[in-house]
Parts: sequence; structure tokens; C-alpha cells
Amino acid sequence: MNKLLIIILGTTLLVLGGCASSGVTEVRPGSTAYLMHYEDGRITGIKHVVIQDTGMGGFLGTIAGAVLGSTMGRGHGNALATLGGGLLGAYVGNEAGKANAQELMVDLNNGDSVVVIAKGQKFVVGQHVRIVLKDGIVVSVEHN
Repeated sequence: MNKLLIIILGTTLLVLGGCASSGVTEVRPGSTAYLMHYEDGRITGIKHVVIQDTGMGGFLGTIAGAVLGSTMGRGHGNALATLGGGLLGAYVGNEAGKANAQELMVDLNNGDSVVVIAKGQKFVVGQHVRIVLKDGIVVSVEHN
């Protein structure tokens, strides 16, 4: 029964994950209530970076690994499998929670130079970009 439940939950998560929007910029519900501004510029340099896991990937991996581990073995073997599953899940979840991104050096049209981190899109040196800001915080970096 436990294995069937785990299979059903895993399949459900995969199906729901496939329903997520991709390639479209997501905004928060309250973003219609404030004014944002943007800066245009040209990319002068790019450095590839990795954004660290926020902790959620490791947390979810620990839970999933421990649940899967608890379905194996009996007695002390079950306890060891649960512990091992939790540790392995934490590592895998932490690695899966990381995201590739680009650190962009941008010469703005107003003469300033800035550095901004962008993920989810691929940029190239010489490309024109628009940096959308709200109260000095970068909301998005877009191809211009």
C-alpha cells in the first residue's frame, strides 16, 4: 500500500510540474498596483553563475528520501534505510534546487554601467536588454 501511494504521489507531482508555464515571465498578483520603470542598455560582458538552493530543494529531498527509505527493510534495516534515504534525498534535492544563470555587465543608455543576474534566458555580448526595476529592485531582464 505504501509503495502504491508513493508511486501515485510521484506521478501526480510530475504531471503537475509539466503544467507549469514556461517561457513566459510570471508576475506577482500585486504587480498591477505599482509603477515600475526600466533602463535600456547593451551587454558588454557575461559570466556564468549558479544560484544556490534556497533550502526548499534540500528540505523536500530529505522528506521524499526518508519516506522512500522507510518503505525498505525491517527493524534496524528500516531505520538505516530511512536515515540513508533522508541524507541522499537532501543532497539530491539541494543539487536539483540550484539554477544556472548569467551575470550580465550592461552599459546603460544613460551612461551608467551595472551588473545584473538573469536566469531563464540566454543572453550574448552586444545584445540590447531592458532591465525592469521596482524601487531599485530588479524585477526582470528582457531581450530588447
